[in-house]
Amino acid sequence: MQLARVVGTVVATVKTPGLEGIRLLVIQPLDRHGRPSGGSVVAADALHTAGPDELVYFVAAREAAEAMPDPFVPVDHAIVGIVDAVATDADGAAGGPA
Repeated sequence: MQLARVVGTVVATVKTPGLEGIRLLVIQPLDRHGRPSGGSVVAADALHTAGPDELVYFVAAREAAEAMPDPFVPVDHAIVGIVDAVATDADGAAGGPA
């Protein structure tokens, strides 16, 4: 799982069967210091609750498809949790439970 911030939404006029009603969000992956890491990606919102500027965690590849209600849909990334709080260690890096 990786941390990311929701930075936008995607509107699809046609979706693959099994993805109807699933929101597609643009997320920016973050490094352990909360800084952007790599480019933005589109992720399916498996929770149906993530919103703009929220800190989320996501999975990729086969795990993303498994997180969806229909586990055989073609998704590469899926949001599987919303982060309530982040604890940091002495270096300011994200650490254990908050």
